[in-house]
Amino acid sequence: MMQTTHALAGMALAVPVALRSPELAPLLLVAGLVGGALPDLDLYRGHRRTLHFPVYYTVAAALLAAAAAVAGGPWLLAAAVLTAAAALHCLMDVFGGGLELRPWEGRSDRAIYDHARGKWIAPRRWIRYDGSPEDLAIAAVAAAPVLYVADGPLWIAAVGMLAVSAVYVALRRRLPEIAAALASRVPSRFREYVPRRYFE
Repeated sequence: MMQTTHALAGMALAVPVALRSPELAPLLLVAGLVGGALPDLDLYRGHRRTLHFPVYYTVAAALLAAAAAVAGGPWLLAAAVLTAAAALHCLMDVFGGGLELRPWEGRSDRAIYDHARGKWIAPRRWIRYDGSPEDLAIAAVAAAPVLYVADGPLWIAAVGMLAVSAVYVALRRRLPEIAAALASRVPSRFREYVPRRYFE
């Protein structure tokens, strides 16, 4: 799914807690945004393997939530939201398309890598591909509670992510050709830094 969908879903995960503790809403929404976006920092090197930990994020989130319930404290709560949002990101990637430049072709059997079991999890393709209309629908649904709770810069960020999502969806099917054309112009000494899928 789109990075913006992951970020908005992570923020939406924070909303129930933010409603109970409005003074913590900005901290928790930012934690959800960061956690939702965090796994995709591996986009250009080892994507969906290097920073995608479906089991470990889930265990960490449960432990941090328990610690926050016992000890309290905004930073423990924020850490629990962050890791829960990262775990949700991994789950959402399983429901989407495979790890390929044109996921609508359905050729990849790799959604994310499960480090706990040492194997790739196959994509379910319930959401056909990142940037599909249904991906945008999920982003919009996730944004609704965020827009209800957020204000100021976070509200603007959520609206901005929705706008970027809409543009991405409009261009998504053309992006592989654009990326391949740009990759072909990269000087040979820098090509090792460009993911191989852009040359396929």
